[in-house]
Amino acid sequence: MTETVVDLQHIVVTYRAGFLGGEAFDAVRKVNLSIRAGETLGLVGESGSGKTTLGRVCLGLLAPTQGVMSFGGAPFGTLRQRRGQLSVVLQHSEWALNPRLRCGVSVEEPLIILGVTAEERRRRVAAIFDSVGLGDGYVDRFPGQLSGGQRQRVSIARALVTEPRFIVFDEAVSALDVSVQAQVLNLIMDLQHKYGFGALFISHDLAATRYVSHRIAVMYRGEIVEDAPSERFYGTPDHPYSQMLMSSLA
Repeated sequence: MTETVVDLQHIVVTYRAGFLGGEAFDAVRKVNLSIRAGETLGLVGESGSGKTTLGRVCLGLLAPTQGVMSFGGAPFGTLRQRRGQLSVVLQHSEWALNPRLRCGVSVEEPLIILGVTAEERRRRVAAIFDSVGLGDGYVDRFPGQLSGGQRQRVSIARALVTEPRFIVFDEAVSALDVSVQAQVLNLIMDLQHKYGFGALFISHDLAATRYVSHRIAVMYRGEIVEDAPSERFYGTPDHPYSQMLMSSLA
């Protein structure tokens, strides 16, 4: 059986409006979710539904108010214990790439933090640039010398260079032109096949989510209201909110 990489049970995230004493509200409500190795779960829903908050929980960046999270069948532990095993690709490449650093240096940084030797770092950086479809010539370029699609490929290379077991893609293609989106989505699928990571693909774009995801989870007001295989969801969604989302594609 394929390993479950991330498993969430009865997750609640409570925020307070304003300072101490402000009114509390649940951004995430009693969410149960699991993602297996080699699987992409597409997470869709309107702005403010809790998608990004849930992504932060999956990455260990936000501790849930209630509930239990496990990673690879064991308690999640600390971020230090999971260092190099989780990554994220964000909407804008400039959030991950320092414009003053050459692309190869930015991609190499996670390996330096892990204490990888200089020789091994050079080998892995060269290999990952090749895997994302960028040759050796891009290693020494600055982000400003690249197109938007090329910069996002470098961001993906940085996320993958430690060979993580789990990656969150948070609106990772929404800032790209449609033709470039398709190239990056194909790249993500090819890389998942090669490296076997589990993925959470957060997006407002139902078409992109359909293309890349094995399963679809729908968030509405902090809750997962539907979790179904992609084929079934895009054919006959069960929940009224899911049906409303699907009507927007018609």
